[in-house]
Amino acid sequence: MWLFLFDPTLGLVNKALVSVGLTQFNGYSWTYDKWSAFGLVASEVVWCSFPFVLVTVYAGIQAISTEVIEAARLDGASMPRIARSIMLPMLRPIVMVVTIQSIIWNFKIFSQIYIMTNGGGIAGQNLVLNVYGYQQAFAASLYGLGSALGVIMTALLMIITFVYLRILKRTGEVL
Repeated sequence: MWLFLFDPTLGLVNKALVSVGLTQFNGYSWTYDKWSAFGLVASEVVWCSFPFVLVTVYAGIQAISTEVIEAARLDGASMPRIARSIMLPMLRPIVMVVTIQSIIWNFKIFSQIYIMTNGGGIAGQNLVLNVYGYQQAFAASLYGLGSALGVIMTALLMIITFVYLRILKRTGEVL
């Protein structure tokens, strides 16, 4: 769907931009330039992960006791104050899980970049560690290098998760 929307010749986005007078987007390839390709992939990743984040946070909001919110209203707290002082602190454990899960999912991005940029873009300008590891292991038959990159990615994710949990623990957050 994303490739169809951003197709240089038939894409709906290019046609819409040209119709409002931005003629420089006539035939513009969103996957040719490094930054527009990363922006396109980032938009697709956000689009795909947004439902998980939304449903998870919504479930957390629904789990907040109505008595607590009513007590705050009786004390004269406004909705922004209730959101900042009651809801956000109660949602921190959920936000922690969503953040760690999102970081892990973002490290696993492979198919989006591989499909949208035809394997990493021109001269590998859109390579991420996953795509590079795949290219080394299966295209160049350097299986050891590909598996070493997988181990490095796992170690990086473990370090990032450990540091994130350590920071939360240092701030006094209940895990």
